[in-house]
Amino acid sequence: MSTSPNKKININKRYSLIFVVIAVLVFSFLYAAGLFGNKDVTAQDFVNLQQSAKPYFGFRRAHAKGVCLQGEFIANGALAPFSQSSLFQAGSNTFTGRFSIAGNNPLAPDLAAPVRSFALSFTTTDGEHWRTGMNTPPVVAVRTPEAFFEQLTALSPDPATGKPDPSKIKAFFQAHPESATFNHWKQQYQATSSFATEQYHSINAFYLIDAKGQRRAARWAAVPQATDKQPENAIANAGPDALQLELAARLAQQPVKFDLMFTLANQTDDETDPTVLWPDDREQVNAGTLVITQWQAQQDGTCNGITFDPLVLPKGIEATKDPILNARGAAYAESYRRRAKETLLQQTNQPQQGAH
Repeated sequence: MSTSPNKKININKRYSLIFVVIAVLVFSFLYAAGLFGNKDVTAQDFVNLQQSAKPYFGFRRAHAKGVCLQGEFIANGALAPFSQSSLFQAGSNTFTGRFSIAGNNPLAPDLAAPVRSFALSFTTTDGEHWRTGMNTPPVVAVRTPEAFFEQLTALSPDPATGKPDPSKIKAFFQAHPESATFNHWKQQYQATSSFATEQYHSINAFYLIDAKGQRRAARWAAVPQATDKQPENAIANAGPDALQLELAARLAQQPVKFDLMFTLANQTDDETDPTVLWPDDREQVNAGTLVITQWQAQQDGTCNGITFDPLVLPKGIEATKDPILNARGAAYAESYRRRAKETLLQQTNQPQQGAH
């Protein structure tokens, strides 16, 4: 059966939006951290770029729309030989999490976003903290700050037409063959009808540090245990909050579970290059099960005050020298500062009940 022209146009628009969302988010992190050498550009400038001319006060500047989660991670102990973190000893730790969609609009339709995310925050009884933000793409398109600058330039609208120039986009990707893996992913990716049936990736690699101080590069992914991966058009008529409503209905029946799978690098893998997928034959370790039992609206939820900075790590995990990974803190902090200030101002300006 042939694909209709309208469907092809919609698919192409979605693929283009995937590129734009990831390029803008990652490029702004890199630029805010000063990796392009322009000392006049700050985190404030690039959060301004993320939030647009009319920001949504009190909301995150990226992945603004989401839902809070509560649950526990039941570790099976299999990762303990590779990491000294108590999180991976056999047992359980509670977490606060968040499902979200890409973009700066907290009112956006769930099914319009090309990227979905799953973030987690752990605090253990011995005071360790771990935060991780995972996304549906397993890789990004380019590996250096300079290349992200070029990518963003190529994707920017032409002043004459108000639209990106296809010839510039084509030329950019021809000049960057390292984007082939990401291109393949975006072409074959099919969004599902549930947050609970997507697979989420750390994208960046980290070092696992064992009890002897030895380190091993690793990536991780939250792999869904649910097998009912219906296409997203199965809930197309559920309105702008389709994914949130589906999640609420699902959790009313049973917990949502993911396996936390770690892929371990060998000596030939480059842990600083987030454009390359490691081969399927790399050693994999199932560290345990993420069990989501509750959800909350984000405005009043426990996740709303958390910045899911992936550089907040327990003692058994360390950052690699991946420049993308190491450039995200400034933008996270600035976004949090703004929304915290806005929330405080809104609360201060509200009339107090029973005041005389």
